[in-house]
Amino acid sequence: MDAAGPLTPDEIAARLAPWLGAGAPGGAVLAVSGGPDSTALMGCAALLPPLVPVVVATVDHRLREGSAAEAEAVAAAAAALGLRHRLLVWDGAKPASGIQDAARAARYALLAALAAEVGAASVLTAHTLDDQAETVLLRLCRGSGPAGLAGMAPARPLGAATLARPFLDLAKARLVATCAAHGWTFAADPSNRDPRFARARLRGLMPALAAEGLTAPRLARLAGRLRRDEAALDAAAAEAWDRLRRESPGAGRVVLDGAGFLALPEAVALRLLARVVAHAGDAGRPRLERLEALLAAVRPALAGGGASRRTLGGALVTAASGHLTVTRAPPRRGRGSGSVDAAG
Repeated sequence: MDAAGPLTPDEIAARLAPWLGAGAPGGAVLAVSGGPDSTALMGCAALLPPLVPVVVATVDHRLREGSAAEAEAVAAAAAALGLRHRLLVWDGAKPASGIQDAARAARYALLAALAAEVGAASVLTAHTLDDQAETVLLRLCRGSGPAGLAGMAPARPLGAATLARPFLDLAKARLVATCAAHGWTFAADPSNRDPRFARARLRGLMPALAAEGLTAPRLARLAGRLRRDEAALDAAAAEAWDRLRRESPGAGRVVLDGAGFLALPEAVALRLLARVVAHAGDAGRPRLERLEALLAAVRPALAGGGASRRTLGGALVTAASGHLTVTRAPPRRGRGSGSVDAAG
């Protein structure tokens, strides 16, 4: 195998067989923007026997001129390869800040909806080793904890489908070489070089970091190790959830044994808090720093026999009488559901 050369037919078949091969659970949606990575994904899929239905999807975020023409070019390339194509448009007002995060969320929502519509079991993206390294570096700059530094998972749920990244351990250069070997033309997204975006700025720093030893493979290896450790900690938190829960009548109400909670290692206690807050609240998994502040408030109350009432993620967390009780928080005027505050 050439470390910088195009993918071989055997490599293509091995990487895509779980999603497009004879034993695949169903059809697939391919997310194709028209860049080299996703163009390689589309082309490689077309090289395989048509064993499951495949739909190529291009999301037009309507954020810059030329995006519609790029989507049309992908549609034409898909047709030339004998693949169906669907254009997905992100309509409506766009946020003034955090545009890339909002666009990413909108893109995955549109892809999940299409998968549900066509009955696809998987959505495939062409994220690479380079993308993984940039993600880890970006999250490191943002102060993320182990879950964030674990980077992108090779596969995860996306609605009723599975979001799969079959090229996540491959260097981008190999996909570019694959496109060149097969004559697949691709476009260059100017936002990938736009210094207004943090990811583009970090991409420019990668050669200097690699010269110091912080290479893309090492960053991706770090992500894999943290993902392994996160799985173990999540399993420990699930076991603690089962062991420490007490009878708690009422929907959305969770009561944990306080002494058992105090005995947990801090990393496990944080994950258990995240689980119960997400269960009782309305805002999903809270940010790590907010969980840390909540844990710092409830542990002394449980240890000293006092009381603490805090809100986080739409949940009310009460430490009192040797128990940790979590319920849905009452509405609060002028306060966001993500804050950690004394509740009275």
